[in-house]
Amino acid sequence: MTELVQQLINGLSLGSIYALIALGYTMVYGVLKLINFAHSEVFMMGSYFGFFTAVGLGIEHYESIGQTFPLYYAFVVLIAAMAGAALLGVTIELLAYRPLRNAPRLAPLITAIGVSLFLQNLATLIFTPNPRRYPAIIREVRYELGGVVVTNIKIAILVVAIALMAGLHLLVQKTWTGKAMRALSVNLDAARLMGVNTNRVISSTFAIGSALAAAGGILFGLDQLTIKPTMGVLTGLKAFVAAVLGGIGNIPGAAVGGLLIGVAEQLTAGYLSPDYRDAITFVILIGILLFKPEGLLGVVRPEKV
Repeated sequence: MTELVQQLINGLSLGSIYALIALGYTMVYGVLKLINFAHSEVFMMGSYFGFFTAVGLGIEHYESIGQTFPLYYAFVVLIAAMAGAALLGVTIELLAYRPLRNAPRLAPLITAIGVSLFLQNLATLIFTPNPRRYPAIIREVRYELGGVVVTNIKIAILVVAIALMAGLHLLVQKTWTGKAMRALSVNLDAARLMGVNTNRVISSTFAIGSALAAAGGILFGLDQLTIKPTMGVLTGLKAFVAAVLGGIGNIPGAAVGGLLIGVAEQLTAGYLSPDYRDAITFVILIGILLFKPEGLLGVVRPEKV
């Protein structure tokens, strides 16, 4: 029982990271019906933005003298990385996707793959392909209760992820921008005719989704301890599977899907073999496509062609 609780805690922590990334996939798809495969590299770039912000704030000095990195500096790292990723997401939409807004769907999909490869190779060129140890912007403290070990980093990951997902829910449901996003997800052309500035709303969607991915990148670095330019490939695919599992285009579904993928991965590693922890994600993908392609919280909508 203790081991099961331990695996569930670890799974929820990892799943929270997948959920933050999956939200970006599902938001863009909900508005543009586009699978933004470059989103996984935005996640990767966000982790590097956080890395260099922490270095710029002198975290190596704090580590050398044995002092804890100030908590408010950790918030600065998070905000700076989210802002940088938001700007990157808006730039990608402006330069790569907006010119293809009215093109056949295959064109922006191929473009997304191209942007993903470009960012991945650019990061390899600039940051080198070598893994980097992620700075300890939060010093680890271990707590043990009844044989279950929980660290303050796991708790921080859950708290930050829940806070960001709750904030996104309030934004989508309670603000004008959220209302406009929901209008575009129903019918983009009708929203434009009703006076909605669709370009601004789409840019906001990319900015918000990219900012959440950057937060996921920082939490991933804290959890997994190292980052590298290719880290977005597998993690991004798992987050995409999470979005499909929950129902692509459904924001609560993406959050639920991310948590389920994280728990499934940890239980597989703990009770079967660590060699199967990546494979289980794609087994789930095959199963959901075969038996419930609209996802757990998605609905089937007829589409006119």
